[in-house]
Amino acid sequence: MSVLQGVQAVLFDLDGTLIDSAPDLGGAADEMRVGRGWPSLPPSQYRPHAGSGARGMLQVAFGITPEHADYEPLREEFYRLYEARLTLHTRPFDEVPALIDALEAHGLAWGVVTNKAHRFADPLVAAMPLLGRAATVVCGDTTPHAKPHPAPLLEAARRLGVAPHCCVYVGDDERDMLAGRSAGMRTLAAGYGYLGPLATTEHWPADARILSPLQLLKCLQLP
Repeated sequence: MSVLQGVQAVLFDLDGTLIDSAPDLGGAADEMRVGRGWPSLPPSQYRPHAGSGARGMLQVAFGITPEHADYEPLREEFYRLYEARLTLHTRPFDEVPALIDALEAHGLAWGVVTNKAHRFADPLVAAMPLLGRAATVVCGDTTPHAKPHPAPLLEAARRLGVAPHCCVYVGDDERDMLAGRSAGMRTLAAGYGYLGPLATTEHWPADARILSPLQLLKCLQLP
């Protein structure tokens, strides 16, 4: 496991890295299926695709992609249903509260950079006290570009007053690693997150891979 030195701030992806939102994302898509008289699908089918948001959930539920003529109205329906159940079953991953406590105890700033829009991220932050402790939350519509563009990460570093090369970004998707690398940050692949069925994190542009949240402390050489 690589050791990351000189880190002054830790930035995290949200879904699949800090919080397990797959039950509510999949639940919203499955509610759409059941409402149309289709059989319910097990949560295990939705979970690997939760990191792709509406696109992933609708592909599992209905087998459609954004190019499909019905995609836009189905996406809006999904958004409405998901918005109504944002925190029904969503929780921080095990070890995440202890990780945040440790980072704060060592004086490290931390924040969230997510492709989730403010429409969904703001109520989540308001409902989950742990997220409310983040020094900054940058959403998918905070800057003109979303990840894998580096703009959201650079905005988070600017808000924290920390140089990008002194930040590490932790995420469970290859686009997180690409965004972090483009921003000049160190990157950590969260191997416990929503890895798709074909994901091979070994080929991602990551400085290290962690299999549980608390392994981050070892990478930072924190007790």
